Formats: sequence, C-alpha cells, structure tokens
Amino acid sequence: MQDLTLTCNALKEWAIAINALENGKTIMLLRKGGIQEQGGRFQVAHEQILLYPTYEHQQPFLLKLDYSSLVVPVTSGWHPETVTISSWAEITDIFQVSDESIVKALEPFHIWSESFISDRLKWKHHQPLYVLLLRVYKLLQKVEIPYRKEYGGCKSWIDLAEVVSRQGAEPVLSNSKYNEIVEEIRKTIGKKL
Repeated sequence: MQDLTLTCNALKEWAIAINALENGKTIMLLRKGGIQEQGGRFQVAHEQILLYPTYEHQQPFLLKLDYSSLVVPVTSGWHPETVTISSWAEITDIFQVSDESIVKALEPFHIWSESFISDRLKWKHHQPLYVLLLRVYKLLQKVEIPYRKEYGGCKSWIDLAEVVSRQGAEPVLSNSKYNEIVEEIRKTIGKKL
C-alpha cells in the first residue's frame, strides 16, 4: 500500500516568501512562471507540495519594507550546498488576475512591493498573474537535502531526488484563522470583478 504522506513534489519560491508563509504572515503567492516553464506559462502541477527555498532572485527593493531588510542578496548562480525543507503546503485556491486594480486591492495579503507586482502583471501581459492561497504545514523535522543541478533554473516545479514525509506536520494557522483570511481574499477579488 502506498504511503500518501510521502512526496517529492516541490514548488520553488523565494526563501523570504517561504519564511513568511511558515510564520503565518501570508498565505498568498503570486506567480507568472519562470522562463523554463512548460509551454512558457505557469501551471499548477500539484496541489500538495513541499516548499523549496531559493535565494538567487530575491532582492530587497522587490519586497515591502518589513521584509526587505531580511534579505541578503546573492550573486547570480549562487545556491547553498544543502537545502532545508521545513514545510509543505496544500494549494487551496487559485485565481487568475489580469486587472491591476485587483492586484492593488490584494496588497495587504502579500509581501512584495507595489512596483514589483505591477512589473509582474505587465510582463507577458497577455498571461494572467496567478494568485495561489496556501495552507502551510510545518514538518515535524526539517529535512536537509543536497543541492542538485537539476533543481536550478527558472522553473516553478521540481521533483526532489529525496522523498519527504508529511506525516505529523502541524498547520501554521488554525482552520478558523486560515478560512477567515481566505474569505477576505475571495471577497476582495470578487468585489473587483
């Protein structure tokens, strides 16, 4: 019988964003997709995913002030020798947004600067910005995995060589708190449509 708590599917995201997710500061990610995405567009490959931290593209000026001071920029191509996986998430909601007024209304719910979000919306302007809401769970034990060349590049999804157990992971936010934030976001998006 297959153990459904084991997974190797991971979503790559800035380490600062994963930290905010793991600390309950946000439940939202905004994605357009990396250069190496299949078909050149972002797609949700899995609904339950490990959160894989990246460092290369995170820059202080791309983040709100509360988060910008927490980022230490790295040189292009830099990566750690080992990567720490400390959480997994269930993607509970996916919205496609093309209207800048909706993106502006979502400002209280994410960590990025207004200029970065505006630029993301305009990049590949014919493609929507994906708003992902994630129910995040902290793993019982952090897992250290070696960095592999195939984990690099501008792509959202990777399959880890290691299998990680999600068993016993604890939700970052209570059901009621998570559902309350989700409803606020749904109402914010619905009011603008």
